[in-house]
Amino acid sequence: MKKKKFTAFDMVLLIFMLVVVVVTLYPFLNILAISFNDATDTARGGLHIFPRQFTWANYEYIFNGNDRLLGAFGMSVLRTVVGTATGILASTMLAYTLSRRDFVFNGPVSFILVITMFVSGGLIPEFLLIRELGLMNNFLVYILPMLLNAFNVIVIRSFMDGIPIALTESAKMDGAHDFTIFWKIIIPLSLPVIATVSLFLAVGQWNNWFDTYLYARANENLTTLQFELMKILDNTQMSGGDITSGNAEYVAGRTNPQSIQMAITIIATVPILMVYPFLQRYFVTGLTLGAVKS
Repeated sequence: MKKKKFTAFDMVLLIFMLVVVVVTLYPFLNILAISFNDATDTARGGLHIFPRQFTWANYEYIFNGNDRLLGAFGMSVLRTVVGTATGILASTMLAYTLSRRDFVFNGPVSFILVITMFVSGGLIPEFLLIRELGLMNNFLVYILPMLLNAFNVIVIRSFMDGIPIALTESAKMDGAHDFTIFWKIIIPLSLPVIATVSLFLAVGQWNNWFDTYLYARANENLTTLQFELMKILDNTQMSGGDITSGNAEYVAGRTNPQSIQMAITIIATVPILMVYPFLQRYFVTGLTLGAVKS
């Protein structure tokens, strides 16, 4: 076979892609370098992708004297797993129902679903509703309000619309019921879009701290990692990174708000970065399959 010649266009394309990679990775590498660099040295500026004076002080500041972090991490993992699983179950069931051509109320339900993407009741009505439902300081406050998302349902329904109807019709002729068709035909064929939406839900659950602040801060057992990190960052900014309760021996001028903020960013981001590579191959497929109808 003849070898393909390396043309000038290939060179330009290679340089362009290298620039894209550098631009994409540089902000994260810079954050990582600052989080591991001495705070006094960081204040000098000019720090790029490698720490000049390596130190664990910023992470010691966060973890030492904060006994709640381990429990908060476990709660964040629990709400992410349970919230993602229940959200996927609810979204796929509704999407499958809306994809059925014989569903009589397809139009009205779809209209109501889309309206929620543009109109919201607001924070105060939502707070009053959750309080009246008895969800304050309850683990279900992390699950029920995020159970259904109109965008996720529409994405899954669009994918299911691309599944040949002959598959479901043949299954019905063989005596399969709707739940059998849903679990044994629709779900296996929809794994790409399910993986994609699962990533959306997992990131949303993992990063959310505001619902803890509003609805669950009175219950220490329900505190999440993001909420605890937010409190640490808030205390650091108010004190100028100088002294906080239980951490004074680790600070002593070795940390500052910027360094603490970067360390918190790394702690909050790494778990999602560890999960994403396993879902990446489904991500683009889930968004593109079913987008073009033959």
